[in-house]
Amino acid sequence: MAEFEVVHDGVTLRGDDTGEGTPVVLLHGLTASRRYVVMGSKALERSGHRVIHYDARGHGTSSRAVDPAGYTYAALAEDLLAVLDDRGIDRAVLAGASMGAHTALRTALAAPHRVAGIAVITPAYDEATFADERSLARWDALSAGLRAGGIDGFVAAYGVEDVPEAWRATIETVLRQRLATHDDLDALADALTAIPRSRPFRAISDLLVLDLPVTVVADRDEADPGHPLATGEAYARAIDGAELVVEEEGKSPLAWQGGQLSKVIATLAGRAFPG
Repeated sequence: MAEFEVVHDGVTLRGDDTGEGTPVVLLHGLTASRRYVVMGSKALERSGHRVIHYDARGHGTSSRAVDPAGYTYAALAEDLLAVLDDRGIDRAVLAGASMGAHTALRTALAAPHRVAGIAVITPAYDEATFADERSLARWDALSAGLRAGGIDGFVAAYGVEDVPEAWRATIETVLRQRLATHDDLDALADALTAIPRSRPFRAISDLLVLDLPVTVVADRDEADPGHPLATGEAYARAIDGAELVVEEEGKSPLAWQGGQLSKVIATLAGRAFPG
């Protein structure tokens, strides 16, 4: 495994470059870090893939944006291209969860020649609900809770007691584990305020222009209401030839199963780089 650092736009991005073969870049979600896409699974490396995963600006061990408002999808896409350049990769398969999914799509729209295929994992952006006052107020409360009370403050603001009982303990554990991976919680608090106010693209219909292999991984709402199944279905409909993958009813979300998710990504990579 080779650790790397890329300095771009005043931000130091830190990540790992592992394995050999078809290049796959893993992009995590808001409040997560690079270990939270395939959850530590090494299945992709074992199946002949070169895996690049890094912490987004203000997350994990990467440094904060110079400007507290500098957490936008335009900036995240430019960071991704800087990582590809640094790693000497012309075209890669992108596998992104939530914020990472939106970053991957933004990059494919802006620089289609750099993207061979995309695994769109639990997308959440919907132009119809973007900048909804209630939603923004929740993100701002999470940011304020994190800034004032650290991990405990974030969990309190999250309202784990409102989660269905069957998933409550798991979600609180995951929240605490994810937040513990960040070096700078104030930077993360800045991202929690800025990212929900940034559009990755104008509308889901913009994705009609994409001409590359895409797999959409969606979760059922009872375990993951923040990433509605209907939104994943809408993305799959909007992208010509996209495949939709969802876990069976009553099962743990596919996005939480690193080994199974890695198989989905590997299958997509085979479509993107046939032979």
